[in-house]
Amino acid sequence: MKKAFFILSILLSLKSLAQKTENIIIITTDGFRWQEVFKGIDAAIANDKKFNQGDSAYIYKKYADTDIKEARKKLMPFFWSEIASKGQIYGNRDLGNKVDVANPYWFSYPGYSEIMTGNVDLKVNSNSYKPNPNVNVLEFLNQQSKLKGKVAAFGAWDAFDRILNEERSGFSVISAFDKVGGNKPTASQKLLNEMRDNSFKPFHMDECLDVFTHYQALDELKTKKPKVLYIAYGETDEWAHHAQYRSYLDAANQVDKWIQEIWTFVQNNPQYKNKTTLFITVDHGRGDKVKAQWTDHGADVPGASEIWFAAIGPEIAPKGEIKTESQFYQKQFAQTLAKIMGYDFKTDHPVEKEISELF
Repeated sequence: MKKAFFILSILLSLKSLAQKTENIIIITTDGFRWQEVFKGIDAAIANDKKFNQGDSAYIYKKYADTDIKEARKKLMPFFWSEIASKGQIYGNRDLGNKVDVANPYWFSYPGYSEIMTGNVDLKVNSNSYKPNPNVNVLEFLNQQSKLKGKVAAFGAWDAFDRILNEERSGFSVISAFDKVGGNKPTASQKLLNEMRDNSFKPFHMDECLDVFTHYQALDELKTKKPKVLYIAYGETDEWAHHAQYRSYLDAANQVDKWIQEIWTFVQNNPQYKNKTTLFITVDHGRGDKVKAQWTDHGADVPGASEIWFAAIGPEIAPKGEIKTESQFYQKQFAQTLAKIMGYDFKTDHPVEKEISELF
């Protein structure tokens, strides 16, 4: 009995030593296509007067290159330098590396639900769906003793209160024009609230500009030091729906800069340095084969199920762009996030297995 207890103690100690990630930051940029991630700008779209906002010269000067690898790096320089050298990137379908949503709807609420719950609930079939009845991985992590009260989410779109079921989940979800800081905001939170409320509102009250979501989340990161943080940017999807390819590209390029800003802070802060994993993905893809459909997504749009993901952190081997043929699904992300943090996500609905190849 003593020998068995001794062996168990050693195994638990080894597991503890092996678990290096103490914090996780999950980032999504709504509906950003794998085509631009892996190939840079799409010339057929950039050259089309219906989409280039009369400024193809700007698009080509800022983002184009005859070498695809250089073009994608111009669009997402941090992604294709730091993450490509120290993390892993999945979803280059030209190499047979496939990542897809498993839900049949191919739009936002079902996609985010799939990411966070590890489950495809066919009843979740509308962007106006009620508060999500399915338990999400952030909610699960917030129930763990080491993480309780150290989970936060920020999303540009107002649906995140429902997607993450803020009322039931028990952690803060700041979405769209929600005020940060409650009844006692700090001076910086008060300024962030005022700037957002008085900002240009191209998406009305449904969604704020990403810059406000980013700096609200960054303020939270710097002041409250959450161990689990989710940031959901939305402009890549919005500008695509508006058929504005230049703005779509600029939004993606800006998200890349913000990811770099987050990672720079993380790697220079004692709580986070070498103890934090970033996980980056999207809720759905967009059309491709018929170029006019790049603006749209949904079950009737070929290619809109096609997505990608990337990760960097102490648990993630530095394999770079994954070039092997494989098939992964969005519903695997939730358990993957839990495993990165050293937990096994279990709840009253099925949870798909993690992506073990990541570790």
